[in-house]
Amino acid sequence: MTAIKIFEHVAGALDKLKSVFSLFSALRAQQTEAENLLWTYLRAHRLNGLKFRRQVVLGKYIVDFLCLSEKIIVEVDGGQHADQENYDTRRTAYLESKGYRVLRFWNNEVLAQSEQVLDVIWRACGAPSP
Repeated sequence: MTAIKIFEHVAGALDKLKSVFSLFSALRAQQTEAENLLWTYLRAHRLNGLKFRRQVVLGKYIVDFLCLSEKIIVEVDGGQHADQENYDTRRTAYLESKGYRVLRFWNNEVLAQSEQVLDVIWRACGAPSP
């Protein structure tokens, strides 16, 4: 491979990486009120020391929140998910085939019952209710 070909390959890879980072920035900027609220509870090991990450790429999907050590994915769904049930089913099946457990909550659940939502997440991570 010539130096020019290597340069073109690297430049193309950098362009793809820039577009991925742009997508992440846009997703974080467009988080719903419910996602922002849940992130305040999950970030910085705030849920009993568990480390969660947000907007994580797994295969061809981006998940809302991931606790890698427990292989728990937390998805916060708005009204648009009622219309994309088949997509969500395929997505969940793929993630479960990779060994993850997917927890789904509606926006209104997170906003109105955040303590119960956190309890479900905590229990799914193998711990008794805090």
